[in-house]
Amino acid sequence: MNIATTAETVSEMHDEHDVRSVAFQTLVISIGLTEAALWAAVWLGWIWLAVPLVLVAAHFMHGMLIGFHEASHGLLRKSRRLNEFDGVIIGMFSFLPFSLYRVVHQTHHIHLATERDTELWPFVLPKVPRSARCCAALLELTVGLFYSPFIFLRTFVGRAPVVRSRKVRRRIWAELALSVVVWTALIAAVAILGVWKYFLWMYLGPAIIAANLQSWRKYIEHVGLTGDTVNSSTRSIVPKSWFGRVFAYTLLHEPYHGVHHQNAALPHRVLPQFTSVLTPKTPGDVAPFMSYRQALPDVIRNLANPRVGAQWCDPTRN
Repeated sequence: MNIATTAETVSEMHDEHDVRSVAFQTLVISIGLTEAALWAAVWLGWIWLAVPLVLVAAHFMHGMLIGFHEASHGLLRKSRRLNEFDGVIIGMFSFLPFSLYRVVHQTHHIHLATERDTELWPFVLPKVPRSARCCAALLELTVGLFYSPFIFLRTFVGRAPVVRSRKVRRRIWAELALSVVVWTALIAAVAILGVWKYFLWMYLGPAIIAANLQSWRKYIEHVGLTGDTVNSSTRSIVPKSWFGRVFAYTLLHEPYHGVHHQNAALPHRVLPQFTSVLTPKTPGDVAPFMSYRQALPDVIRNLANPRVGAQWCDPTRN
């Protein structure tokens, strides 16, 4: 199956029926209902119900973060304006400017698993000491809500910024300013109204968990792989059970990650149709896993020395 040429056929499908936003709309409705139930549980003091609802809300927030990723590819909404709007809003509540994420994520696709893949910093750099890489992994996997934005912001304000376009830089500064204004007003409102417990239960708790889930998923997708092709530097999940497929749907089919890297123009809904491209064809290719639980041990084994990319296999670089 030719995944490149089929993208044009898929694009034509959107003229008749937009298949991109259905799952995202489901996520928005689901998180709205979950937040309403969580508010009621906190108001009634039903902690036994609030705790599992926080976990459910965190899962849906994780899905929203993947929606943020889809928006960066222009695939979340058929309308470009709505796509941009959703990206900016989600970015605001995840402390990451949408325009900055889009630029850095493009480098991830163009320079996958190479030293220029700034999204996988510092694991793509053999010169970075093992202790520093382990520290970075610990921070990203435990306080990802605050550490992950740092990974992207360092590419914006560092000595050699990835973002060089003045127009894009102005937009990033505008999004940062908007976030400061919105969060200042939000925190002020929470303080004035004295609703800190609702803020902690309904946003901060689920957001911290969701960001960590995002980090763990990112690590499952790439960390520990030292290949130089998509299939040798990417782990994919191809679920076989109905539960696994529903789970993948709520994550906008991000588990089929290798397919996405083969052609980033494909909308998430059609990714399961191209799993044949994930079949190992050369030594080093990673066969798809059936679940994240099955893939997790492979990642954990590599956390003691987290690395990504074929540059680690060059004896002159280690």
